[in-house]
Formats: sequence, C-alpha cells, structure tokens
Amino acid sequence: MRWQVHGERRIYTSEWVTLALADVEVPAVGSQPAHRFEHHVVRSDRPASGTVVLDEVDGTPSVLLLWRHRFITDTWGWEIPAGGVDEGESSLEAAGREVLEETGWAVGGEAGTVEHLVDYFPANGMADKRFDLFLARGADHVGDPTDPAESERIEWVPVSRLRGEVAAGRVGDGMSLTALLWCLAFGLL
Repeated sequence: MRWQVHGERRIYTSEWVTLALADVEVPAVGSQPAHRFEHHVVRSDRPASGTVVLDEVDGTPSVLLLWRHRFITDTWGWEIPAGGVDEGESSLEAAGREVLEETGWAVGGEAGTVEHLVDYFPANGMADKRFDLFLARGADHVGDPTDPAESERIEWVPVSRLRGEVAAGRVGDGMSLTALLWCLAFGLL
C-alpha cells in the first residue's frame, strides 16, 4: 500500500542535511481505519559514492581501506574511500576523486577499470540519502592523500584477511560493509 503525503515542513536545514516533518496518511486496510500523523524525514541534497579498490600487492589480491575513527559513534573501523558527490559531478567521477583525495591512489583510466555495483538507500524508512557503490580493479599511487585528516592509516588489506575483519566487527560503516559484502557475495574479490 502506498502512503499518502499531504505535505512537509522543514524543521532544520544546513548545507549537509534537512530535517523535516512529513504529514503522511496510512490508508485504511480491512477493519483498520486510515491513520494520519507526522513522520520525521532526513533529506540530503546529494548522494555519496564509495569505491572498493582491488589490486594485487606483492602477488596477493588486496583491498585499499582506511582505518578511521567516527566521533558520532565513537568507533574505529575499516572503511572504503567514499564521500559526497559534488554539484556537476557524476557519482563515478566523485568515486575516483574521493579515492585520490583520501588515499593518494588513482583509479580508472590507465590505472584500471571501474564498474558500478549498486545504488541503495541505507535508511529509507527515515532518510532519502543514496549511496552509489563502485569496484575499481587496479590503482596507481600518485602521492600522499590531499586530506590526511580522513584516516589514521591507509592499508592494502589482503582479501584473504577481509572476511575475518568483517566477522570481528572491524567494518562497521554501512556503506563499506555493504560494498565489501556485495563484492564477496558475488565473487568479485
């Protein structure tokens, strides 16, 4: 059944996010009458792109990951390079830019192929944020990251070790977990 939206009012807006209250109505079903109420909605003006970067390091298939702290959850974990899509930029372009900025490695072009994996809404019951995921096969080291505050360290994690890192809870970021598990589930790593 499709809920009817009667309107929406903004409560808070910033350059990153808008919090709104939507006036929604759940239709009547059987003996249950229609129900109208306000529902919190988090709006985002741009999607985010993330990339699983796969390459051979000393003959071992490895994935380029960032070890970083997230203050909101006060947690440490491995993450794929990722970030917001800038105005006028495609998700694919943003994916490559974020890899380079956060790690100092270039993907695509002469470095290798980049393929689209999936787009998804990580919290579609409350937010319209979209994540676009990619897989890059091959990377060229260009230099140091242009934004060194993104992570404590950057590491090529062997694919043979990746399942253990996931199982140990060291990949807690939803975008990274989805991208890595997608690749593992479909035999891409």
